[in-house]
Parts: sequence; structure tokens; C-alpha cells
Amino acid sequence: MQDFVHLHVHTHYSLLDGQASVSRLVDKAMKDGMKGIAITDHGNMFGIKEFINYVSKKNKGLAPEERFKPIVGCEMYVARRGKDKREGKQDLGGWHLIVLAKNEKGYHNLIKLVSRAWTEGYYMHPRTDRQDLEKYHEGLIVCSACIGGEVPKKILNGQMEDAEEAVRWYKNLFGEDYYLELQRHPATVTRANHETYPLQVQANKVLLELSKKYDIKVICSNDVHFVDEENAEAHDRLICLSTQKDLDDPSRMLYTKQEWMKTRAEMNELFADVPEALSNTIEILNKVETYSIDHAPIMPTFAIPEDFGTEEGYRKTYTEEDLYNEFTQDENGNVVMSREDGEAKIKRLGGYEKLYRIKLEGDYLAKLAFDGAKKLYGDPLTEEVAERLKFELYIMKTMGFPGYFLIVQDFIAAAREKLGVWVGPGRGSAAGSAVAYCLGITKIDPIKYDLLFERFLNPDRISLPDIDVDFDDDGRGEVLRWVTEKYGQEKVAHIITYGTMATKMAIKDVARVQKLPLPESDRLCKLVPDKLASGKKLNLPNAIEEIPELQQAEASPDPLLHNTMKYAKMLEGNVRGTGVHACGTIICRDDITDWVPVSTADDKETGEKMLVTQYEGSVIEETGLIKMDFLGLKTLSILKEAVENVRLSRGIEVDIDNVPIDDPLTYKLYCEGRTIGTFQFESPGMQKYLRELQPSVFEDLIAMNALYRPGPMDYIPDFIDRKQGRKPIEYDLPVMEKYLKDTYGITVYQEQVMLLSRLLADFTRGESDALRKAMGKKLRDKLDQMKPKFISGGEKNGHDPKILEKIWADWEKFASYAFNKSHATCYSWVAYQTAYMKANYPAEYMAAVMSRSKDIADVTKLMDECKAMGIRVLGPDVNESNLKFTVNKSGDIRFGLGAVKGVGESAVQSIIDERRKNGPYTNVFDLVQRVNLNACNRRAVESMALAGALDSFTELKREQYFALNTKNEAFLDTLLRYGNRYQVDKATAANSLFGGENMVEIATPDIPQAESWSDLERLNKERDLVGIYLSAHPLDEFQVILEQVCNTKMKELEDLSSLVTREEITLGGMVTGLRTGNTKKGNPYGIAKIEDYSGSGELAFFGQDWVNYQGYLGERTFLFIKGRCQPRTYKQDELEFKVTSMELLPDVKDRLLERITITMPLEKLDKTLVMELAELARKSPGNTELHFCITDQIAKHVVDLKSTNMKVSVTRELISFIKQHEEFDFRIN
Repeated sequence: MQDFVHLHVHTHYSLLDGQASVSRLVDKAMKDGMKGIAITDHGNMFGIKEFINYVSKKNKGLAPEERFKPIVGCEMYVARRGKDKREGKQDLGGWHLIVLAKNEKGYHNLIKLVSRAWTEGYYMHPRTDRQDLEKYHEGLIVCSACIGGEVPKKILNGQMEDAEEAVRWYKNLFGEDYYLELQRHPATVTRANHETYPLQVQANKVLLELSKKYDIKVICSNDVHFVDEENAEAHDRLICLSTQKDLDDPSRMLYTKQEWMKTRAEMNELFADVPEALSNTIEILNKVETYSIDHAPIMPTFAIPEDFGTEEGYRKTYTEEDLYNEFTQDENGNVVMSREDGEAKIKRLGGYEKLYRIKLEGDYLAKLAFDGAKKLYGDPLTEEVAERLKFELYIMKTMGFPGYFLIVQDFIAAAREKLGVWVGPGRGSAAGSAVAYCLGITKIDPIKYDLLFERFLNPDRISLPDIDVDFDDDGRGEVLRWVTEKYGQEKVAHIITYGTMATKMAIKDVARVQKLPLPESDRLCKLVPDKLASGKKLNLPNAIEEIPELQQAEASPDPLLHNTMKYAKMLEGNVRGTGVHACGTIICRDDITDWVPVSTADDKETGEKMLVTQYEGSVIEETGLIKMDFLGLKTLSILKEAVENVRLSRGIEVDIDNVPIDDPLTYKLYCEGRTIGTFQFESPGMQKYLRELQPSVFEDLIAMNALYRPGPMDYIPDFIDRKQGRKPIEYDLPVMEKYLKDTYGITVYQEQVMLLSRLLADFTRGESDALRKAMGKKLRDKLDQMKPKFISGGEKNGHDPKILEKIWADWEKFASYAFNKSHATCYSWVAYQTAYMKANYPAEYMAAVMSRSKDIADVTKLMDECKAMGIRVLGPDVNESNLKFTVNKSGDIRFGLGAVKGVGESAVQSIIDERRKNGPYTNVFDLVQRVNLNACNRRAVESMALAGALDSFTELKREQYFALNTKNEAFLDTLLRYGNRYQVDKATAANSLFGGENMVEIATPDIPQAESWSDLERLNKERDLVGIYLSAHPLDEFQVILEQVCNTKMKELEDLSSLVTREEITLGGMVTGLRTGNTKKGNPYGIAKIEDYSGSGELAFFGQDWVNYQGYLGERTFLFIKGRCQPRTYKQDELEFKVTSMELLPDVKDRLLERITITMPLEKLDKTLVMELAELARKSPGNTELHFCITDQIAKHVVDLKSTNMKVSVTRELISFIKQHEEFDFRIN
């Protein structure tokens, strides 16, 4: 048998065309005894890094002669007329060509070809051309490809002269590295492409003749698209997805279904008559050299001012021996390594040539750091600060990273000082760097808060620096554009992401092309949980193993159902498309395509094309490229807007970076748990713990931020008890107080473990970080190695070994939960800033939060919080509103006009600009006379009228804008016609010979009368435009019942398990939607959406329940519902809400409100108050008994009184009156 390797192979990175994972292809090839394979995806190199890495992993431990060889390749599209041509069908796609990298030079040339095909040649496909092939041919092997290749295609088209010209051109350029490719794979199943094989045979005959005529070797291949023969039908469904066709479409695209990775034996059988075609694949394999595509960090070049120094100047000043000593000794000048190790380190850094640049950057970085330190810490610096900076700068320099820090501080300074973009105080372990703090990269003092640099960077943890930077949402794009302009478009790129077919998506996709009914497809998807009960990884095989209904579907006699499960399993995990990493950005020293391939993607903000690496984020740094994360943090945008709101409403400039860390109002807010709308601390659970903890210092907030997560949350009660003195603060060893004092003796942070290991057992910085990593990741082997050192080191320092054993055991238990203090500190500071703004400038802050909330449910929740804070949130108003939520002169929050549907930003800007220029609008006629009616068109004015934005013009009610005149024309249209005519006449008069002094007066149109809308009708129109009820709520009439009588809110139905203990559940609300349908058995059912003040929930009605209650479920019906939570009849492990009775709220209101008791302190009673209350009661007669509970705090007496001659209706006005008096209270029944 002739040896053979596959050289034409598509993985699933040939998007929606290949159905083969890299690992399965390599595993099968190795199992079959192949010595290597090529990967040649369509027009891209997406899978190459994964391929190289996986093969390296498989080769570990193998002898050199046994190692599997990965061949880097691509099936490229060669433009028929040049890649710059884009004129219709003739230029779409192009000839196929297999291009393989023979060596490292070829790899880099292939990168250039593929990248330029994307950036310069994209037209339906990424296309190269002969010009580029000629320019970048060195180190490449090419094969003529399938019958889509230029030579075979021209043969089949009868263009023999052109075919031979192509052969001569490729032979002349590539010489012995040009091969003609044979394929012949007859289809063996009925539903397959049977046309391809005869064409292959026809082309092969001529290719063999050309091979002899021009002395060009032939190879054989199979156009591999899937791994095994049994995957052919799954691949067929993938092609249906790609072409958007149904499986039974008679005209759809078909493959031969022979495109599996055939074994060497199978290929020998097919090409037994052309043995050289098999052996030549081995010739190509042997031509391919082994090389690495990884690289040491390729640091971008930062422009250092020439007056500081230049590389040339440094070469004259410092000898290589000077550099050797500086880079191999420690920060104090001590020799710490042998000459051999020292030279190896110099080599790792790029040799002496590179060291001159690194030293120059390191020295300049030191200058900036010490300049910054003097401003922050004072001059002269303390010994502690100077030593810390010296150590950090030494590590940065000797690891080769000073340029990285210079670039980061540069774009952060540009963001703050030039672009007006807000930058976060830091995030992640970078906040442990004092140098970063002195450079302005971070805003948290790491020395003050015991944050550790080696948690971020140390010689024992050889890794690239990773500084993630938060920018305000709006400014992130601005900073990226600045970086791109400064460093060059070809040197900055985003990072690709790959979207794969998840479990539910695989089911849906296969079901769709097979025409499985949609309800059945939905049913299958709903059976797949978000997490498996067994804890196993969620995938379809594991889900089937665990869920009986999925097992039944897989075993179903119905072929549609059975095949959906069968092929979904095969397609699950297939790469479905690409995306762009949300924040990862590459900045390179060179053109990025010198090192990795790039593709293009559309910038969502600008619509322009941007570069995207073809290797994804988890492996990109291995190639030497430096990744930086530019993140958008909404909270920074909120703070920025809140500060601007304060400036506009109060004329105060808030310096948010320097707000007092001990502000009493802020801690009062935290102690009361009033954190809705603030950062990090707003969940109900956190609010509860804050109320218990009563935080009094910033360190309390850092600790709570770190503890409030699964695992360490169990330690919160103990933490609180120690803080409050209910439990003693104890330390295993007295010396541990130094690092555990701020957390009351509890180990909360990774940094504490690191510091204590040094203090107790003399661990080095690097060893302490290795300990942190081993404990965090539960690396048992590492921990077993380190424990003896900890015990012996501790004993040496005089500590009891038994206590040391206990400390180690505690650490092992908790350290995997311990949090990064650097990150907790930074984000706690941002959280504190939000709480400070909410406590000190509540309306301005809440307006900013609401402006940045895209979900209307969040806005509703925030409006409720405003109400609780005593801040009014007013609807939109044409004379007060801006684009977003703002604060008016009275301290109320005013809805933004931009929140009204149908009122575009240009309309809002037009209204605001005119209002600022010439003052408020006096009436609606003044509005249409002045505002630009091209920007503020009919739809905008109509939407504002319906939303209440014109209510301040009291001459009209909302309904009057839509009243019809005698010509059947709405008054709104009359109004706008008047406005347009007024503006035209005004412009004409202004341009007349006599100027604009004698303007023509136009009579304002008469305002028609209109039938009044009901409250509900008006509110519904308002909600349609704004998304929520603003001026009132339809349920307001029943508010007392919902809040005082009902024991459950609609939102609580989301978690039925919390309602099981309630004997009877009572709830109320308004029907806002109803979906009806029929079950599989044909029985009708309904699902009603019911809303109360908390939000909405859904109740399902089947069988007799539907018969009983469907009459109550009309839209806008107000209901009072009783029910219970119980196990489902046929699924006892699932809960359901069972309705036991349903009534109309208007019918039961009086019956439910039997009595109201108002509690009042005696000292607050006076004649005025009594008269006001009596007047309210007289105005609202009803059927509810009125009781009073009068308390005398001094005499400790309580008197209960009942009104014998008056019953009341419990109205909103009455409840509001009671709530306005803080010392009053009331209860119902």
C-alpha cells in the first residue's frame, strides 16, 4: 500500500460548509497511520492556530520520527480578472487554488495572501490574484484544486489553450512546488450529486496528459468536508442551512456525500492505477519544514521624546556588558544567576539589539513614574514608596514590558485630557501596581490598600501584562479611533470570536431544514435545561442521557423526530459564524499581517470596515501580539451624566475622583440598604447584608464586594457578627492581625494569603503568587510540594507547627473562593462614587441612571425608587425636557423627549435649540411658529401630544389635537399647516425689500371641541408612546388592595418555590394580553398576561379552568385572584400555580376593604389636621369602616376610636394624605 496524506481538507471553519472539528480530523488521521495532514479552509486561516496547538499536544512524548506533521494551508479564491475588479457575476468568487506553506517564509507569505484577499479583494468571497501570488510566492506549494480550480474548469469548458496557459504560468512561478490535483469519488447513494464524478474523470484525463507534457507531478485528494461516512447526512443538512433550502427541495445544492476523510486504504483503492498521485502527497509532506508560529512578545513602539534620549545615543553610552549586568542582576545590583542563565535571558528578550530599546523605554517609564509619585505621595518619597517603585520598574524592564505601560498610560492620558472620556479607576490585578497608579493608569493607591504587584506581574509568572481599562460607554469608540490613528490602521486590530451551534440551536436548525413542525421543535428545545442536574457539561448526548423525553425523541419511530436528534448531535458545536470580541484589541509594532492573518468586519458605530485577527483571543498572545482590553462601563457613563446634571441644575462642579471617602450620607445610604441604582451593591441580598453589617469604613465595602459570591457568601454572617462585636475577633497567630485586621480576622482576599505566606514562612513574592494560583485552581500536586516549605518556614520563624497545619487547612478550604482584592477595591470605589452621588445629589443621579436604562422595566423600578426617595418623576414636557432625563429647577426629574416613540433625536434637538435661543414656548401656536417643522414633523408632534409632552399648553387637552373639523381634518394637521404657512410668510417678509418689520399676521386656527377620553384610554395611549404609565396608572384605583390585601405580587410567580409555604395566595392586576391555542388533543387553552405594580406574570388555563375563567380574561380587565402553589398532576417534581377563584376588582373592592385604621400620635393632632381629614372623608363616602388609633408616647396610652356616623371609600387621596405625615400609619382590616 502506498503511503498517503490528505492535502485538501476543510474543517468547520469553512463556515456552514465544513462539518469536521480539528481534533476529530487529526485523531482519525493519526489513528489511520497518516504522518500529517493539511488544513485548507475556504479563504481563511481561522482554524490554523487550533490545528497547530492540537497537533503539538498530540505529539508530546513522541519520538521525532513518530510525530505528526501539521501542514498550514488554505483553499484560496483566485479572482478571474484581478482582485480589484468587482463587476457582477464574472468577478464573484474566483478559481479555487490549494496553497500550502512549505516553511516559515511560506507561512508568512500565506498570511499576506489571505489577509489581502480579505482587505483588498473581498467580493462575495475573499479573493487573491496572480499579481499577489507572484509577489508572495516564496515558500509556498500550490495544487490545482478540485474541478472549481482554474485549470480543471478551463479543461471542462473546452478552453484548452487557456488551461495550458494557466499551467505554464503556475509552473513558471512555483516550479517543482506546483502540483496537479486529481479527484474521483463516485456517488453511491441516490440523493447525492452524481454529476461531479463524470466531470472529475473528464478533467483527470487531461490533467494526466498535461502532467506528462509539462513534467508536473500529480497528487490525489478528496475534498474533505466531514470526518466519517456516517456524517454525510448531517453535512447535507448543514448545506441546507448554508443555502437556506429545505431538505426536500428538489433543486437544492447537493454534494457527492463522498467528502469524508478517507483512510489510506480507501484512497489506495481509488487511485491504485496512479500510485505516484498517492506517493507525491508524501513528497509534499517531506518538503514541509517544521517551524513554530509562536513568538516572543512583539512590543509596540512608543515614541519617546528625543530630548530624553534615543537608541543611537544609548548605544554610544552603554556597552553590552552594562546591559548584561542591568538585566541579569536584581533591583539592588546583586548577581542572582549564572552567566549561562543570564545569556539565555538576554536571548529571550531579543538579544542586545533589543535591549537598548527596552532600556530606553524603561528609563523613560521610570522618569514618568517618579514624577507622578512625587505629585501623589509628596517629595521626597518615603523609603517604602521608593522601594516599591524601584522593584516594580525593575520587573517591568527585565521582563521587556516598559513599552506596554508607556502605551497604556498614553492612551489613558489622551482619553482623560484630550478626548474628555471618563476612565475607570482600574480593574483586575493591574491595580496592584504602584507604577500604574503613579502613571495615572489606575486611581487606587495599592500601597494604602495592600494590593500586590506580583499578583499582576512577576518573573516566576512569565506571562504578558494584561491591563483591562474601563471607559465610559460613549467614549470607548473615541479612544479606539485615537489609538488607530496614532499607531496606524494596519497595526491595530480587533479580535475574532467564533459562534458555535449550541445544543438548542442545533436542534432548531436541523428541525427547520427537515420541516419538523415548529411546536415540536420548540418542545424539544424547552426540554434542554440551562444546566444539567448531574453537573455534567451541557451537550446533547449528556442531555439525552438525563432527560427521558429526549431519550424518547431519539428512539422515536417517527423518522423526522429521530433524525432531528441524530443529526443535531452531529452538528452540535459546529462553527456557525464569526463575531468580534467585545473589548479585545491588538496593538502591534509592525503591520499585523506580518504575524497573523486578518479578516474584516463592519464597525457597528461607523459602518466602516475594521481589521479583525483570524486567531481568537485565547491563543492570539502566543503569536507574540499584545492584547489590550478596551471595555465600555455603563456606570462611568452614568456618573459622567450625573455630574453634568449637577452642574446644570445646581451650578456645582463635582470632582468625582476626590469625593470624601468618609462621607456620612453615603454610609447612611449603605447602612439603610438604599442601594437601588448604584453599582455592585443593589441586589436584595446585598441590601439585607448591608443593613446587618452597618458599614462604616471603605474597607467594609471592599470585603462585602469580595464575599458576596457563591461560596464565600457563607462567611458573611460570621464577618458581620465580628464587625458588630457579637463574636470575638480572633487570629490563629497574633502576627496575622497585620493583614487580617481590616476583615475582622477572616481571610477574604487572595492578597492576604500571599502576604501571610511571606510573613509566616518567608515565601518569596513569586512563591506566594504560585501558592495563590495553586489554591485558587486546587492544583493538588503543587500544594503538596509547597506545604512542607510553609510548615518548615513557619517553624523556623518560631510558630507552632500545629497552628501552621490549621492555617494551611483553612487556606486550602477557602482560598479557592478568595477574591482578587485589587479588582474588589477598584470596583468598590466606583460603587462608592455612585452611592455618594445618590446620597448627595439624588435627583441628578437617578436621572442619569434612568437615562442609561434601556429596559423599560428597569426604568419603572427606578421610578419607584425615586418615589420612595420623595423625588417626583414627571412626564415629558416640551418646555422642560431635554433629550434624556434631567432635573428641573424644582428638583423633580423630567422625562426626556427622546424617550417618546416617534420623536427622533433631530426633532428633540430642534425643540431644545429653539427653546434655548428664544425662551420657552408660550402656547402650541408659538411652538409650531418657531420650531423647525421639517425636523419636528407630524409624527413627532402627534407622539408628543399623546405622551403628554404638550400638556403644559392648557388651552388644549390631548383629545383635542385629534378632533375633526367640518372638513374632516384633524386639528393637528390644521395646526401644522398653520405653522408651515406662518414660517414661510415670516421668511418671505424677512427677505422683502421692506425687511421683516411689517410681517403679515395670520389668524390662529380655532380649537375644536372634542369628546373627552376616559382615563384608561388616555393612559393607554401614553403607555404606547413612552412604554410605561406616567401621569397615573390604571390600577391606582385599586392600589390599596394590591398593596395591603394581596399577599403576593405578579413578579413573584417567576419563582414558585418561594410561594409553596403560603396557604392561600392572593394577587391582583390588570389583563394586558391573552394568547389562545389548542393542545395536541385539540382542547382549547389560554395564557393570560397580568400586570401589577411589580411587573407582569403569566397564568395558563387548561381544560375546565379555561372554561371557567376565559370570560374574565378580556384585555384591560381588573382581576382579584386567589390560588395556591402545588405540584403538577403528572410531574410531581414541578410546581404550578392553581387558580381557585377569580373576581373583578371593581366588584370586590368594598368587600375587601372592611375597615381602615389610622394610627396618629396625640401630640401631632391639631384642629387644622382634623378638619383636613374630615373634609377628605366627607368627599369620599363609601362602605369601609373608619377607625383611629391615638397614641400618647408620654403617658404610654393607646385609645381606639370608631367613626359611627361615617364610612369612607379608601381613595388614593386619603392614602396620600396619611403617607405625607411620616408619623402617621394605617392598616387595612
